[in-house]
Amino acid sequence: MRRVRLSRSSDAVDPAERVRDFARAQVRAGLLEEQAVLDEVTRAAADELADEDATGFATEAVRAARTELAADEADWPEATDYDRLQAVFAELESRDVAVLQGVDDHWTAKGELERRDDAGEQLTGIAWFTAPDVWHAIDHGMLEVNLWHGDTANVAPGDELLDTTLERFEAHGLSAHFDEGRIEVTAHWLRRVTTV
Repeated sequence: MRRVRLSRSSDAVDPAERVRDFARAQVRAGLLEEQAVLDEVTRAAADELADEDATGFATEAVRAARTELAADEADWPEATDYDRLQAVFAELESRDVAVLQGVDDHWTAKGELERRDDAGEQLTGIAWFTAPDVWHAIDHGMLEVNLWHGDTANVAPGDELLDTTLERFEAHGLSAHFDEGRIEVTAHWLRRVTTV
């Protein structure tokens, strides 16, 4: 996964807090293996905290994030928005729409379409979103999903593929609408991740 720079939108935010927030996002997203999460957070700590032991700080930040997540999971409903999202994505896959979760960028989606085409698979389309999209859904309850036709053309209002996809989200209790080239799904990314 590509290295992500931490947001510096507010100079008032403590750099140590930015690293802790990054650790929290990485852990809750559940997109990376445990060691990869620690590696990413360690790199962020090294970039942000010149006077700190980056490895030690990152290890503690990831541990704290996992502990917090384990405590929060106890209060989650049996089926979360994350579970509903996965049900939608499984239905899309069954309709020959590939789904890529937490990918680097549009080049990954384009490469997947090319790979499938080379293998003789004719996909109806591909839905994809990035790790920062997941982080947004963790904190703000909205996941932005890109949806392309099999030829990489973005869907547009009136497309059958778009209409069917929006219907699938609604059928699973997730409000979704198309806005400025992406599907905005009202969903909190509450993914149960292996314990602390």
